[in-house]
This record gives sequence, structure tokens and C-alpha cells, in this order.
Amino acid sequence: MIQKALQFTSQTLDQFLKNRFELSENKVILNAIVEGNGSMPQVNQNKVVMSLINIEWETVKPFYVRNQKLSNGSFSSINPTERYNLYILITANHDDYQETLKFLNTSILFFQTHPSIDSSSNSNLPKGINKLDFEIEKIDYYQMHNLWSAMGAKYQPSVIYKMRLVSIQANETTGFDAAVSQSSNSAHVS
Repeated sequence: MIQKALQFTSQTLDQFLKNRFELSENKVILNAIVEGNGSMPQVNQNKVVMSLINIEWETVKPFYVRNQKLSNGSFSSINPTERYNLYILITANHDDYQETLKFLNTSILFFQTHPSIDSSSNSNLPKGINKLDFEIEKIDYYQMHNLWSAMGAKYQPSVIYKMRLVSIQANETTGFDAAVSQSSNSAHVS
């Protein structure tokens, strides 16, 4: 589900940029900022690069339902759905600094105009994803510097967004429970 959510977001952002600037070529790539050997990937050149930089487990409990009703009235026990927040780094990586700023600005505009994407606003939402919410992540200069240093890259104009509540469910049954067919109340209050 993580890959589907990121791929969908990068494709949707790419289409927004193509429409805005009347382009035919893809401008957004889902990729790492640096290769394992520390070099910059050539495919990132003159692109807006979307990179996953952190995954956070959402611990709000109301999402976690353990039982699913079966057609015979019984219930199957499954591990609860887990929900995650994905932190994505949007980096404009262009040879021309003015192009870098133009594409970064328009990427921010995309997330500002689409703070939430659901099936009512986009029919291409991948199966299993009900809704994606985006929040800009406020980090200061030192945190951004530390992030780029930890990645082993030189800073490029970028912004971080939190993609909220990506669900992961294995749908593995862990047991079965019979449905309650009648209740017996034998306790009497005196």
C-alpha cells in the first residue's frame, strides 16, 4: 500500500505540473535523492523528485477493528488494520535555478489545492486506499540541514509533506468466533 500511495501521489502531481505548464514529458519521479554509493541519480536531473524519508505508525485506536462478519453470521478474527503516516520530501532538481523555484512553487501549489484526495475527487485512487491527506511539515533550517546531511546529499530546494493514514491490512484470519444467537440474563437484582 505504501508503494501504491506514493506512486499515485507522484503521478497525480506529475499530471498537475504537465497541465499547468503544458508539458508532454514527465516531470515527477519517485526516487531516492542519492544512490547507495553516494552519487546523484542521473534520472533525477531536471525533475521534481519525490522521496519517502520516514514512516510513522498511527496509534489512534478507533481504527482498529479485529472482527469481520461472515455471510453465515459468524465472525472471523483478523489482525487489526494498521495505519501509517508517510513523510515525503519533494525536491526540485533542475539545472536552471529559476526552473527549480518554478517547479517547487507549483508543487507546493498542488498540495495546497489538494490537501485531501479521496474517491469522490479522484476516480483513479488505487484499490485499498480510501483517502490521502497531506499536511506540510514545518521544520526549521537546522532540521532540514540535518536531514540533507543524513542523506549524504547537498541541499536542494525542497519541502516535506506528511501523507496521513495509509492503511495496511494482511487480511489473515487468526480465528473464528460464533455469533451470539440469544442472551440469557439469569442474574436478579434484589
